[in-house]
Amino acid sequence: MNRPITDWRGRSVWLIGASSGIGLATARALHAAGARVVVSARKAELLQQFVDAHPNAQAAVLDVGDMAAIAQAAKYVQAQQGLDVVMYCAGYYHPVRATQYPLTEMLRHQDVNYTGALRVLEAVLPELLAQQSGHISLIASVAGFRGLPQSLAYGPTKAALINLAEALYYDLSPHGIGVSVITPGFVETPLVSGNDFPMPALISPAKAAQEIIKGWRQGVFQIHFPKRFTRLLQLLRVLPYRWYFALVRRATGM
Repeated sequence: MNRPITDWRGRSVWLIGASSGIGLATARALHAAGARVVVSARKAELLQQFVDAHPNAQAAVLDVGDMAAIAQAAKYVQAQQGLDVVMYCAGYYHPVRATQYPLTEMLRHQDVNYTGALRVLEAVLPELLAQQSGHISLIASVAGFRGLPQSLAYGPTKAALINLAEALYYDLSPHGIGVSVITPGFVETPLVSGNDFPMPALISPAKAAQEIIKGWRQGVFQIHFPKRFTRLLQLLRVLPYRWYFALVRRATGM
């Protein structure tokens, strides 16, 4: 569905939300493969650690809630090395249930996980359309497939990213711009470190990064992993609600 990316040597990659977790691991793997990597996040010291450890890598500090900072960073990346691949990895997660409904948490999830991606698109789409090439990748989650317990705030934002990526693909593929959505299962990152429930098929960020690069190499639209877990979640998407709610309640005890 997308043009396969098989050679990273000299290719420009901008990763937003790459100070830890999947974003950081992917930046490391791409740098090792010869890509020209720019990492962005709020924490300047963590970005500097990456730059110090990876020769010729660059950093652009920004907050995904700050449109002016995103626009400035996009111009910097474009001027320095152009835009080949843009990956939105910024994410925020806190377990939320409707019985203790915090509007501030709901809106924070929306701003970081979804609206931040919209701001990045505003900054990069004109350049990608002008050059008629490039690739946009959004990190969503299996939590976006269907509603899950404790995912009242997080799940809807990831569902929105999946839908956004699908709509982007329709509009951008005729212009030579690839679009992919990444829907991981459980990955051992700071995002899930506070979970107090079992996390089936938990994998490392380094393994997640290799799966992402494999998906880009294959040119697929949806990159999901680990498949022994994500295939089950995909199956649950097609179940009637009566069966779906009963199965999830039984599996989670909620």
